[in-house]
Amino acid sequence: MKPQKNLSILVRLWINNKTKPFLGKGRILLLENIRKHGSIRSAAKQMNMSYRKAWQMIEDMNNLSKTPLVTKRVGGKSGGGAILTKSGENTIKVFYKIENHLQKTASQLLKKQII
Repeated sequence: MKPQKNLSILVRLWINNKTKPFLGKGRILLLENIRKHGSIRSAAKQMNMSYRKAWQMIEDMNNLSKTPLVTKRVGGKSGGGAILTKSGENTIKVFYKIENHLQKTASQLLKKQII
């Protein structure tokens, strides 16, 4: 068989429980934006997403996780906001580690023409 040239492969990762999505690239980006902006509203705005949708995604992730990934800070003089927990930070790291491993493995298989 003649080798294919200029092929690349893109791996997308979704982690689900039995009935609901838990993590995917969009949710990871939401977590990263919360880390960056300190606010669910600002993170959602950055992603052109409604606050309601962002909040629902966070609620789903928090409920499916062993421990919450995001916690809200109570408002007051300096205002409220949201922060990632240690579990949230670790979730981002693990997601990218899995995604990178899958990407590397898939690319190696493509080069070997197994696919």
